[in-house]
Amino acid sequence: MDTLLIALENNARLSNRQLAAMLGKTEEEVEAAIEAYEREGVILGYKTLINWDKTDRDLCHARIELKVIPQSGHGFDEIANQLMQYDQVETVYLMSGAYDLALTVRGKSFKDVALFVSQCLAPIDAVQSTSTHFVLKKYKERGKSVIEKEIDTREVTGL
Repeated sequence: MDTLLIALENNARLSNRQLAAMLGKTEEEVEAAIEAYEREGVILGYKTLINWDKTDRDLCHARIELKVIPQSGHGFDEIANQLMQYDQVETVYLMSGAYDLALTVRGKSFKDVALFVSQCLAPIDAVQSTSTHFVLKKYKERGKSVIEKEIDTREVTGL
């Protein structure tokens, strides 16, 4: 039922009735499939995509690349698990290329993110170096455009 997963990923608010109609299944089949996906860890949770720029909440996002020394017997998993414990860390990825791990972090300001790097990441023995890239503007997130189309309010006049 890959189509069920795709439908839920695109809109987790669809009801079982709507999903059943879309997929040509019964509501009971859809409910059972969703429960199985949740039990098996295929579906990890349901999140709402929010355009925080339209709220009064101050948020700063950054991508931080880390060069780390893998731990003997654990590879990169031990350091990744340690990094996942920080509330500021939204994502942790093992990467190919010049850096080993990539984090997405959030804070209230550039200063908050900078303090996270200096106070939380820098003291970790396994971390050799970091490269921090601040998000200046979001255009698209998780497949959705987050920019508003500008409406041209100029009047057309005859010549």
